[in-house]
Amino acid sequence: MGKVHIEVVAKHDKEGRIRPLSLIWENERKFPIDRVLDIRQAASLKAGLQGMRYTCRIAGKEVYLFCDEGKWFLEK
Repeated sequence: MGKVHIEVVAKHDKEGRIRPLSLIWENERKFPIDRVLDIRQAASLKAGLQGMRYTCRIAGKEVYLFCDEGKWFLEK
């Protein structure tokens, strides 16, 4: 298990909150995020990550996106 670095298009508001809108996979395929279900400070035991965890629904599947120091990761 591990992590995959991805590019994320996100909205940043005046209060400093970040909301991911879509992710761009390594092969340049873009996937819109249907819904952000939860945002919390959390660790990934699979990938050894610590940071903000975004539980998102993408194409009907629930996935965890992590943001740590401005870098985005997806659990693999």
